[in-house]
Amino acid sequence: MIEVLVVDDDTRVARVNAAYVAKVPGFHVAGEAHSAAEALRQVERLPRLDLVLMDHYLPDDTGLAVVREMRRRGHQADVIMVTAARGVSTVQAAMRQGALQYLVKPFAFAGLRAKLEAYAQLRRTLDGGGEAEQADVDRIFGALSARPAPKLPKGHSPTTAELVRQELMNAEGPLSAQEIAERTGVSRQTAQRYLKLLERTGRARLTLKYGDAGRPEHRYVWATRG
Repeated sequence: MIEVLVVDDDTRVARVNAAYVAKVPGFHVAGEAHSAAEALRQVERLPRLDLVLMDHYLPDDTGLAVVREMRRRGHQADVIMVTAARGVSTVQAAMRQGALQYLVKPFAFAGLRAKLEAYAQLRRTLDGGGEAEQADVDRIFGALSARPAPKLPKGHSPTTAELVRQELMNAEGPLSAQEIAERTGVSRQTAQRYLKLLERTGRARLTLKYGDAGRPEHRYVWATRG
């Protein structure tokens, strides 16, 4: 699980954002904070912290000041800015402080989910360690850019599309249409149709598994996975 600290001066907004985080598979809310001082206390207190969703406008300091102090103290948790601050200078400062993403308020659940999923993909990409060729570097940086969900063609269900997408994204390796069908409860033909849509929109890659005889089996893997 990816442990997340949600920082926002508005307690109601913090609760909403925490609820959003909890809905994304693989993420767990480790704590909430509503001021710069409280955020720093939480960073020191939590036994493990992977990611901070950081508001910029806090009652006692700025979110970027909190990030700077975290780094000064040696804390390396990743940061996604989640804020109403729209100034280009603030966005630039966030980049220079090492923020991986910047999400402007107000936003819907889908917007935050896209950022979190991109972050999870980045972590999976980095898990292998070792040395990186240029293609590996491109994939690492590409994982930071969450792609928008494809517009569904006529006759496609958003619910079914989400089921297929989640199964493929969370899978440990390539899956066939039959495997997706068994996991989601849809027919194999339906699973194949949605997998082809994900491939056409660049969110999935087709791989081929060759057996002893006959045609190769089509298998699909989430596009940012190695």
